[in-house]
Amino acid sequence: MNRSGLTGIHIYGGHRSLPGARGGARRVREYLLISLTAAVVTYLLTPAVRLFAVRFGAMTEVRDRDVHAIPTPRLGGLAMFGGMVAALVVAAQLPEMRKVFLSSDTGRALLLSGGLIVLIGVADDRWGVDALTKFAGQVAAAGLLIMNGVQLLWLPTRSGEVLSLPPAYGVPLTVFIVVATINAVNFVDGLDGLAAGVVGIAAMASFSYAYLISATNGLRTLTGAALITAILMGMCAGFLAHNFNPARIFMGDTGSMLIGLMLSASTIMLTGQFDTAIVGSYNLFPAFVPLLLVPAVITVPFIDMSLAVWRRTNQGRSPFAPDKQHLHHRLLELGHSHRRAVLIMYFWVGLLASCMVGLSFVRSMALVFGVIGAVAVAGVVGMVAVPRLRASREAAPAQVPAEQPRQPV
Repeated sequence: MNRSGLTGIHIYGGHRSLPGARGGARRVREYLLISLTAAVVTYLLTPAVRLFAVRFGAMTEVRDRDVHAIPTPRLGGLAMFGGMVAALVVAAQLPEMRKVFLSSDTGRALLLSGGLIVLIGVADDRWGVDALTKFAGQVAAAGLLIMNGVQLLWLPTRSGEVLSLPPAYGVPLTVFIVVATINAVNFVDGLDGLAAGVVGIAAMASFSYAYLISATNGLRTLTGAALITAILMGMCAGFLAHNFNPARIFMGDTGSMLIGLMLSASTIMLTGQFDTAIVGSYNLFPAFVPLLLVPAVITVPFIDMSLAVWRRTNQGRSPFAPDKQHLHHRLLELGHSHRRAVLIMYFWVGLLASCMVGLSFVRSMALVFGVIGAVAVAGVVGMVAVPRLRASREAAPAQVPAEQPRQPV
């Protein structure tokens, strides 16, 4: 079966053809350059976008359940989109990375679908768009990805075979993954820097998986999925410099839908990118990582959402009614600062992502789970103990030095 397909990723029939050290180093440098370009351009564009958002009237008002205290401009996704475009332009000029554009329509897929989703996000950030219109726009963006070759063509199975997906199944499944990922990222955007950091960690894990699984099994390390995740890492890093607490600008739906779209595109392009026969002597878990990675990194906010729906329903309220009992609100009530609450979320997301990637390359599952379990226990102890230790230190009476007797003059 020819697996170059619509994703533009070619499989070398199971034999190993590792690239030379010089070629591999050059490709790594090109990926770093692309990621750095996205980060720098996003960082430099964000102040200008902030001024535009203020004059355009795209401001986030303070609500009872919010943690920010002053109206904050949004539309930060415009700067992120500019970083993506700049990175694609640079990538098209690089000698090695140009091969990705020649073998697939990755660049055009990102520009068309990302441009549409940004337009919808701008309208929502400024005037507000109803849920049905946003859903239709997300489906249309997924359709543009499919038209340009970003589509699920097959799925791995436990037997080691691949399940071919005809358009009647592949198209709706692709649309579902895109829409679900976009809305999951939108839900994560609850604290300053949370969405950008979580997606950045997910992109870093996806890039590590995409590059290492290709290099380890003798496949092409130049893939559209690795390109997308490299750009996404840079975009999130560049914007996070302005969005970390105290945030000077929010990404808004413009940014959350854009990075969710890119994350879903990388997931789709990574799925089924290599022949499961070449890892049959080890295990088939690496074949399922692309489909499991994104759900893993959003496990914590998904559990938070599920608990919120259950809590509100038991109280006789609408499941969509706002409250201040989300996970980040509870971390703040526990005594953590805003920044520390976000860093705690980073920690758990990074731990889950590391576990997924580690299971793909470390043969001993007991070793991976042992290390992850030890780190998790330490994280729980620190999460509970740090605010208590800080509170005890602040409550301790200050030691006032005894007054020295005055000496006669």
